[in-house]
Amino acid sequence: MGKSDFLSPKVIANRIKSKGLQKLRWYCQMCQKQCRDENGFKCHCMSESHQRQLLLASENPQQFMDYFSEEFRNDFLELLRRRYGTKRVHNNIVYNEYISHREHIHMNATQWETLTDFTKWLGREGLCKVDETPKGWYIQYIDRDPETIRRQQEQEKKKKRDLDDEEKTAKFIEQVRKGLEGKELEMPVYTELNRENEEVKVAFNLNKGASTSVTASCKTNVLGQNALKMVGGAVKRKEATHSSGQPKKKKKKSALDEIMELEEEKKRTSRRDYWLQPEIIVKIVTKKLGEKYHKKKAVVKEVIDKYTAVVRVIDSGHKLKLDQTHLETVIPAPGKKVMVLNGGYRGNEGILESINEKRFSVTITIDSGLLKGRRVEDTQYEDVSKLV
Repeated sequence: MGKSDFLSPKVIANRIKSKGLQKLRWYCQMCQKQCRDENGFKCHCMSESHQRQLLLASENPQQFMDYFSEEFRNDFLELLRRRYGTKRVHNNIVYNEYISHREHIHMNATQWETLTDFTKWLGREGLCKVDETPKGWYIQYIDRDPETIRRQQEQEKKKKRDLDDEEKTAKFIEQVRKGLEGKELEMPVYTELNRENEEVKVAFNLNKGASTSVTASCKTNVLGQNALKMVGGAVKRKEATHSSGQPKKKKKKSALDEIMELEEEKKRTSRRDYWLQPEIIVKIVTKKLGEKYHKKKAVVKEVIDKYTAVVRVIDSGHKLKLDQTHLETVIPAPGKKVMVLNGGYRGNEGILESINEKRFSVTITIDSGLLKGRRVEDTQYEDVSKLV
């Protein structure tokens, strides 16, 4: 039989199935896999990868539910904030836009059974303003961003200043108006300059004030010059005393040196509760996957959400998705390359110099970055791992 036509019903149906959203009951949240029909979902549930994920989830099911609930809440609120801001909107409109993304977190994997329960929870937690109407539940995002609050406070202060200025101007105009009430404006009367006695001479005495001011200015100049000379001499004597009595100060550090020291000190004291990095070799320590994978070495191919990694088993080549609690670091022989996974030198590559079995630590030499060549001692086993 020949190849199906591009516009045949079968090809069109297959294209529709592979694109867009499909039925929720055939979606596996643990494996993040969407199946087309019931038969495909049944085959997926019987697969080995799905069974491994179920074993991992059975260890701590509440942890997985909390993780999915937190991701659903963060994505939903981010969409509400970015798309609608602080406007009042129907919760179903936001939810329909959220689930239009194919890789969204499904609600049946969270702690909320329905959208109404989730909406009520948002109201109780104070994340949104919610109100029930005959048309359904409406939500309004409460923006608690410090930058937004600061801008709102500045706008309120500006409005208050403008109102105060307007009130002051209005009060001043009112006072002027009240003062002018009942009074007529007096116009000035201009007259001619007439001398009563023609024999009396007109005299102006201008020298007295000038001489006084000149004398005062001369005294001020003399005092100012003497004061400046005295201060200058005192400063010179003080400098001479300091230069003879104290040794020369050390050369001031450059800005780059200070920045590097601050960064290094900050890194030394900074530790994280996650340590996974791509392209390092780890060992599988969990027994939940059976003896087939227990104590096997694997290569980290991808890090997901800081605490989970996709690893490839070196012996069999199988890929597994594991939490960092199911893995441990691998210490190679001296002379091999390692990567620092935690502490001040996190992310730097180095060469393993020696192993101290009594202190469960190693000595490495940094082989990359600005700190290349630096020797680091007493690095714990869990802070370094072998590189591929």
